[in-house]
Amino acid sequence: MAKSKKDFYILLRVMRLANPYKQILILAAVLAILLAPLATLRPYLVQKMTDNYIASKDLMGMNKMVMILFGLLIIEAIFGYAFNYSTSWLGANAVRDLRAKVFETITSLRLRYFDTTPVGNSTTRTINDIETINSIFSEGIITIIADILTLVTVLGMMFYTSWKLTLVCMTTLPFLLVASYIFKEKVKVSFQRVRAEIAKMNSFLQERITGMKVVQIFNAEDSDKQKYKVINREYTQANLDSILYYAVFFPVVEIISAASLGLMVWYGAKGVLHGTITMGVMVAFPIYISMLFRPIRMLADKFNTLQMGLVAAERVFNIMDDAVLKEESGTLVKDRFEGKVEFRNVTFAYNNNDHVLKDLSFTVEPGETLAIVGSTGSGKTTIISLLNKFYDIESGAILIDGINIKDFELSSLRRRIAVVLQDVFLFSGSVHENITMRDTEITREEVINSAKWIGADGFIERLPGQYDFPVMERGATLSMGQRQLISFARALVFNPDILVLDEATSSIDTESENIIQYAIEKLIEKRTSIIIAHRLSTIRKANKIMVLDKGKLIEFGTHNVLMKIENGQYKQLHEMQFAFADTLV
Repeated sequence: MAKSKKDFYILLRVMRLANPYKQILILAAVLAILLAPLATLRPYLVQKMTDNYIASKDLMGMNKMVMILFGLLIIEAIFGYAFNYSTSWLGANAVRDLRAKVFETITSLRLRYFDTTPVGNSTTRTINDIETINSIFSEGIITIIADILTLVTVLGMMFYTSWKLTLVCMTTLPFLLVASYIFKEKVKVSFQRVRAEIAKMNSFLQERITGMKVVQIFNAEDSDKQKYKVINREYTQANLDSILYYAVFFPVVEIISAASLGLMVWYGAKGVLHGTITMGVMVAFPIYISMLFRPIRMLADKFNTLQMGLVAAERVFNIMDDAVLKEESGTLVKDRFEGKVEFRNVTFAYNNNDHVLKDLSFTVEPGETLAIVGSTGSGKTTIISLLNKFYDIESGAILIDGINIKDFELSSLRRRIAVVLQDVFLFSGSVHENITMRDTEITREEVINSAKWIGADGFIERLPGQYDFPVMERGATLSMGQRQLISFARALVFNPDILVLDEATSSIDTESENIIQYAIEKLIEKRTSIIIAHRLSTIRKANKIMVLDKGKLIEFGTHNVLMKIENGQYKQLHEMQFAFADTLV
């Protein structure tokens, strides 16, 4: 698609955002049409007042013209206020709707997008770029149309008043157009640099603030400070380059405008002396010139603002339109699962080269507990991600109750599967909100019962405010064990049919592990469970244990069966862990 056609398509798409607010859009358009002739009436009335009343010393007529001018200014001010407010209101509401759509899109993107995209980039798209789109309404297409209408009416009045004087004044116009074009192109490039630099800065800040504990542990403050200085300097320089173009452009416009005014005075004075030009025209034309050059000067900036808004809109729409990034959802909805999980010859790779799972097959019957063990990178966590359909497999099939998970509607599938991760993520809000994930259908009684069932109510009741205790970002005000118990309560309150525990005890101290182990036993009662654990002591009671190595299933069976395999990997891991524990004792 040619760039001009592409920009036009994006502009149309942005303007469609105003469809729910057509009345305000029509109002803004009508006001733009009315403001153009109203603006040109002022110098025309000044000309008439000078020629017809001041020259003849008609005080009464002059007072009448002053009152008309005053009334015209009031009407113009009211219309101008209504125009500016309606365009800003239109932009704010259209962008509000777009922001909601973009957030909805981001929450439905595949995890692969978040694996490869810095958080700062997504933040920039969702906040900065969308705010830039707002300028298309408040400073872009509608105001550009209004300025063009003003230009046309001003030129029309100037030619009507004195076409010769108008042509003399316009001899400087080519210089202004060339300067405006150069300015537009230069500022466009600098703006793109600014957007790139602010995205880089957002990514750096997001990453460092999230990992501040690691930064301080390793005394990396100074090195990060230096890196931030470099990023900050590059961002500042991009802004300064943009300011430089503005600083050069506006004085150039003033010089060209002054030259046009000088030519007008030179030619007009001769016309007055020869009687071909009246004094009223000489008084009105400087106002016309000011009204002519001001929109042209602003149009260069507004066209640039429009172009930058289109660039930002393209970046936002790319995320919304990229079908590759969006999760595919089936249509089948089931209220409950029996809980049978089956992997059939599943092969998967995060990239095209390194396969994490290779022709993997296993079955978990309803109500059974499957434990998965293996070294780091063997594919344990990947199995969980695939079961929740966070990624699409290359070949094979994953079935629940004999139905391919591709056929399930995504929210229906994930609502029946609960996952408790090793790194528990808690959000800013109360304990109650973190357990329910702000699901208003879950009652407080259900929350309390879930917490009691797994033994989390003890520490919650001791918190100030209990279930209304404010949890800071990522649960910073709670211990690791407390966060884990809240995550268990969160899993239980949704009453899942399939439960997945991803190394849920690996970061817990021994004392907390006893509490967590009790919670796990409560959680896995009467439901299909898949447990990933490094501590083999926690999975002895599992119905089946699966041992993975580099994405392949190498051992499968109960604890007793696997312990009987000579030189088996599970047996070696088990003996190694307990030998290490005895050494510590």
